[in-house]
Amino acid sequence: MSNRVEIRIDDHVAEVMLNRPDKLNAVDTDMFQALDEAARSLEGEKSVRAVVLHGAGENFCAGIDIASMQGTEDLSAALVEPMAGSPANIFQRAAYAWRELPVPVICALQGVVFGAGLQIAIGADLRYAAPGSQFSIMESKWGLIPDMAISTTLRDILPPDRVKELAWTARVFDAAQALQWGMITAIEDDPLAAAREMARVVCSRSPDAVRGIKRLVNEAWQRSEKDSLALEAQLQLRVLGAPNQAEAVRANLEKRAPDFID
Repeated sequence: MSNRVEIRIDDHVAEVMLNRPDKLNAVDTDMFQALDEAARSLEGEKSVRAVVLHGAGENFCAGIDIASMQGTEDLSAALVEPMAGSPANIFQRAAYAWRELPVPVICALQGVVFGAGLQIAIGADLRYAAPGSQFSIMESKWGLIPDMAISTTLRDILPPDRVKELAWTARVFDAAQALQWGMITAIEDDPLAAAREMARVVCSRSPDAVRGIKRLVNEAWQRSEKDSLALEAQLQLRVLGAPNQAEAVRANLEKRAPDFID
């Protein structure tokens, strides 16, 4: 993995940092590859129960580094070819990989969250933003459409007319507006500290239940009522009576911190 993305794992929490602060963490071809590799490495880490995603420096991500993408080889094959084990191509994986991870992904946002940066953030489960953060679906400014899995990750958040308006105009909006629309979870003076605290809370719950909740919400909202109810029952059966569920009950009755297995 290149140094475009750094990973640190401590006490069941993986911190993933976009690491190109001199370019406002703009995404180039190396970072696309590094984000895919980072997500794949975390899929194999059974001890990881939550992920905190953030950018180095004072910004989350300014979007695609257009200059670095000029002169690259024909992108048509990469656009139509899904990555191994995923329905997403290499560009979509930068955002969609966080949705595919079975554990919660909590994003800390500050500075600019433009274009590709916004799409990466929307791929996370929760988003905490600093008051001065600025957001934009900016691709139309460059004659492009937003194509980093936004058709799947944003559809449960914004109505179609709002998405069209924001994508057509590429206008910049602030954290207060993003919160009003439901694009962020909360405004925090220190979003990284808030994300880390939420990760600690998540890690105090049964990892089986946490993973089940993520899958339930991500999948059931797009199913028929019959299939959604069936999925609820199936996921409950998987955790009911399992060691971590039994430990959650014992810990509550004994008024102590639980000791879950990975």
